[in-house]
Amino acid sequence: MASSFPTIGILGGGQLGKMMAAEAVRMSVSTKLLSPTDAGPMRPYAEAHVGDWTAPDVLRPFVADCDVVTVESEWAPAEAAADVLPDDAALWPSPSTLSLIKDKGVQKQHLADAGCPVPSFARCPTADAALEAADELGYPVVLKQYRGAYDGYGNATVDSPDALREAWPGLAAEDGLLVEAFANFDRELAVQVARRPGGEQVVYPVAYTEQRNHRCHAVEVPAAIDDGVAARARRVAQKAVEAVEGVGLIAVELFEMPDGEILVNELAPRPHNTGHYSIEGCHTSQFENHVRAILDWPLGSPSLHQPVAVMVNVLGRREGSPPRTAGLSRALNVEGAAVHVYGKPDVRPGRKMGHVTALGERRANVRKRAEMAASAIEL
Repeated sequence: MASSFPTIGILGGGQLGKMMAAEAVRMSVSTKLLSPTDAGPMRPYAEAHVGDWTAPDVLRPFVADCDVVTVESEWAPAEAAADVLPDDAALWPSPSTLSLIKDKGVQKQHLADAGCPVPSFARCPTADAALEAADELGYPVVLKQYRGAYDGYGNATVDSPDALREAWPGLAAEDGLLVEAFANFDRELAVQVARRPGGEQVVYPVAYTEQRNHRCHAVEVPAAIDDGVAARARRVAQKAVEAVEGVGLIAVELFEMPDGEILVNELAPRPHNTGHYSIEGCHTSQFENHVRAILDWPLGSPSLHQPVAVMVNVLGRREGSPPRTAGLSRALNVEGAAVHVYGKPDVRPGRKMGHVTALGERRANVRKRAEMAASAIEL
């Protein structure tokens, strides 16, 4: 007898899909994945398919028995999946939402047109246009690739015309680059918003994100900021998600400026590294609420279990395969540390291999325990 519980198809097979599938399985929701390469992290939780995820003859049988299809990355071929989706199935976030987000120039323009506060920017097809824009914006400026940039890759901050000319050839695609005024912010913040197809939404606490070498090192929740600034950040995040008609979990990365103004840096149309603390830290994790939202089920509370949650990423320190487990026992011996190892088949320096979350009442103590456990792990 066929199960009456739904099936979710996930385009992608990395750690975000793994944590999404783990929450789905807990609620007896079946999951299956399609990845263009072998998907190590998700295999314990989902029926795994490996193949050309842009090909209709691969996508059609994959989506045939899915009630909902979702993406682990904005780069997944959502439009191709939508073309072969059964009439009674849904795809969230929608291809239109993904098309607004995955191109940083389109995203920035759409948010600005919707009245969301963003850094000043210009979409520049040539180096000459970029030089003119940089003169108007004032140096330094940030050069950003429209597609594929993340964790510092595909971006460059330049402080002079000569530096811009030098950086342009190595970054620019045929349609050029986004040139953005450098935001001299006080803090980088993040807010997760879960939203159902009908518009019902819940907003997670404002998180402070600490970057090292262009990668997220740690997340502290709630951010140690003025209540008024926090309320403003939540409102801006909601407005940005509504502007792109997001469904599912949408992460909004923000800048807090010295005068308390909040600017939108960028959106991610999926669960996000800055929300991993919510697995242990919140009554309903970002992954569970993503599953609930795309199934159009009632959303759960995003409130914290304890006053403070801190997440610290575990990054690769070497090049090699397979990952080691050195230091794992020391990490597990740290009181209250929740250790997540993603199961990626190989290690690279700076690659996100796992994370550690700690909870408690005193921020300094919670941060210390999370750092201690994360630094012990040498994958």
